[in-house]
Amino acid sequence: MIAGAQQRESTALPPAPPPAAAEIERIRAAVSTALARFLDVQRQTLAEMDDALLPVVDELRALADGGKRLRPLFAYWGWRGVRGHHPEDGPAEDDAAVLRAVAALEFVHASALVHDDVMDGALTRRGRPATHVGFASRHGDGRLAGDGDAFGVGAAILIGDLALVWSDELLRCSGLSPAALARSRTVWDTMRTEVTAGQYLDLLRAAGGLPGAQGALTVARYKSAGYTVQRPLQLGAAIAGAGERVAEVYSTIGLPLGEAFQLRDDVLGVFGDPSVTGKSADDDLREGKQTLLVALAEEAADAAGRRLIAELLGNSDADDFDALRALIESTGARARVEERIAERTALARTAIAEAPLAEDARAALDALAVAATTRTA
Repeated sequence: MIAGAQQRESTALPPAPPPAAAEIERIRAAVSTALARFLDVQRQTLAEMDDALLPVVDELRALADGGKRLRPLFAYWGWRGVRGHHPEDGPAEDDAAVLRAVAALEFVHASALVHDDVMDGALTRRGRPATHVGFASRHGDGRLAGDGDAFGVGAAILIGDLALVWSDELLRCSGLSPAALARSRTVWDTMRTEVTAGQYLDLLRAAGGLPGAQGALTVARYKSAGYTVQRPLQLGAAIAGAGERVAEVYSTIGLPLGEAFQLRDDVLGVFGDPSVTGKSADDDLREGKQTLLVALAEEAADAAGRRLIAELLGNSDADDFDALRALIESTGARARVEERIAERTALARTAIAEAPLAEDARAALDALAVAATTRTA
């Protein structure tokens, strides 16, 4: 009777997740632990300077608590896909050290988010006030002197800078061997240069530079695609001691997949469910983001449609953007972006299938490719 009950209980349990999914969750948890431990130490350091600094580290902790950990995941699997393939470079790095090293990518990401929100004038991020908005409120709550908005912007710039500083520190203190750290620096430095340059190109495009669909894709390439997939994969390869051939393979995976990821982000920014994305579906339109969606809509719209875009896009006083969303739909812009997402994702998945990688890494990277481009938040 007991045996029968146990059998009935076991058949009611859901099937075990596939190994790739279980490993992805393990990596996410390890990255979160690495970030939390690092921030605990930094909180103590700032507290010893002055308790007034604690909101700074608490803000970065809140930012680090969110997100899908995609960049560390791509970096880890980039390492694991080729680890041990290069015995001339010595023994493979310790798994725990690699996890701490790739966790540093989350601070690069946090820095980009904070600075991007300042430049866009965004109000929310992941369901909470954007950093500059939160610190403007803190200024008011504390009855501090001067302009609260300027205080919030200044604080956010410094917090974003600090996140970038801490990304270096976490990488350096991760426990990687000196040789692996040295190999990682070229990719790391290139990645951080590209994302900062990409932020400037985004600013330039918002001011009328880099026009058209190609301009939108150029911004996406440097602002997001590179540091989301391509460079993290190459960082993992560098840690493993892989050569230029693997770096090239990872580019064939990372560039189309990173672009598809950013284009999905653009679609969600206009058509996503705010209860899932954590931000208003009007924010990107109110902020005037010059995405591929907008560029294609402008190309296909008639004179009345272009007037509507000029009237509503970037209009902070507008309170209804449904007409602009409808125009993006009716011109076929959304459908064309969806087609490009599917095409770029398929290209990346084919490259993953053909890449000379360990089988578990191939399965994990394919799962990540699907998750990154079909997500709802």
